[in-house]
Amino acid sequence: MLQKNILTRSNIITCMLCHEAPCTSSCKQMHPAEALRSIWFDNQDVAALKLPKDNPCFTCSAPCEQECVSTPNVPIRKIMTTLMEEVRGKAEIALPKDEERLACDLCGVPLENPFLLSSSVVASTYEMCARAFETGWAGACFKTICSFDIHEASPRFAATYGDNGTIMGFKNIEQLSDHSVAENMEIFRRLKEKYPTKFILASIMGQDEAEWEELARECEKNGADAIELNFSCPNMQEDGLGSDIGQIPELVERYTKAAKRGVKIPVLAKLTPNVANMSLAAEAALRGGADGLAAINTIKSIVGVNPYTFVSAPAVKGQSAIGGYSGNAVKPIALRFIAELGKNKALQGMHISGMGGIETWRDALEFILLGAGSIQVTTAVMQYGYRIIDDLKAGLNYYLHQMGIASVKDIVGAGLNTVSDTTDVLERDSILFPQFDAETCVGCGRCIISCMDGGHQAIHFENRRPKLDGSKCVGCHLCILVCPKKAIRPAKKRIIK
Repeated sequence: MLQKNILTRSNIITCMLCHEAPCTSSCKQMHPAEALRSIWFDNQDVAALKLPKDNPCFTCSAPCEQECVSTPNVPIRKIMTTLMEEVRGKAEIALPKDEERLACDLCGVPLENPFLLSSSVVASTYEMCARAFETGWAGACFKTICSFDIHEASPRFAATYGDNGTIMGFKNIEQLSDHSVAENMEIFRRLKEKYPTKFILASIMGQDEAEWEELARECEKNGADAIELNFSCPNMQEDGLGSDIGQIPELVERYTKAAKRGVKIPVLAKLTPNVANMSLAAEAALRGGADGLAAINTIKSIVGVNPYTFVSAPAVKGQSAIGGYSGNAVKPIALRFIAELGKNKALQGMHISGMGGIETWRDALEFILLGAGSIQVTTAVMQYGYRIIDDLKAGLNYYLHQMGIASVKDIVGAGLNTVSDTTDVLERDSILFPQFDAETCVGCGRCIISCMDGGHQAIHFENRRPKLDGSKCVGCHLCILVCPKKAIRPAKKRIIK
């Protein structure tokens, strides 16, 4: 049974996740920055198990806190003590000694783990991919290769933020690789020579059938392990490219066939989420010979409108444009499309490479459970760096050992049978009441406000403590979601209506 997280992002919200963190530089006993980062990425058990067996914080003057650049300073000593004294004692297993359970494949080509960089700026040069490979990523989907001129705008990024100040959603108006085809092929050759076991997924975009075929052929000849067909970029200047293709199944099929003519290695079609139903394009890709699918790409979006200039972000000399939205905010939409593809019987046997808002190993696990056999990441890397692979791998590996699962491949699609396209299948004859934790509750009354104005008026105050009126409660669980202290949980028994 997975233990409840004692420490979460809310405990370290002031942590800056520093580069060359002063807290670690000042500590001779442990690596507090690594532990803090693991907490941020939902990996508290692994963080605790990596710390010293005897707590050195008891006799320490906490230079880590004195060197902390955050204001207010992160309570590092208290957090490290909690990890060592509380979290570690509740860990069910020791740290795994190897990562063999993470080994998988993409259309039959071995992967040392499921995690790849997705096609974007994070995988756009030899030096960047080399650093990522050295850090532990299994491979990279290189930034989309094309033969037409790319000239980017500046600025080209914008973001939406959560209540804690971290980026929730990310908008880009970036296009494809601005290197020539020849320059990119040289990068492939160098990467394959230096890192022969790492997976190179070559993203391409052509302007006609001949170009799709030729680009695919060149990538295979220069070391690519598989081809990803970009039918989904929302930022192309010309009509008939990117997501315009992905919205027309006939074009998906035609260009997939063209690419397949040029290569013997696997071909994946990267599909656009800017449709009501992704299966039409996916089935067209299958008819065209695709070996797998990749989803989702970014969602067409507008982020913010300046109330003084009336221009949305990013503003480029007084103008802006619809761009692609990514980040953790799009994960629910991405999971919906992954489940759609995973449940489609016509697509059985096709590899699905999933992406869209993945930051933590738990995010990745959700994609895997709904049918993704590999995982691609960009926006989280743009925020936090290639180093997040440590917690992606360690968290997923720990989970597999904890659950007694022999291989990550064994749980691909394991959650699909719980997902229905309609709510008609849901049981409606009982109520699961909320239950209040008196020790955790601080009496803020947020549950009451939400229930009164957005629910069923089933909670009231008694001595600044919430009380439930079971005759009115319908078990919607709005109160559980809004409680800032997580002091409300579902009851253990359902009540029959």
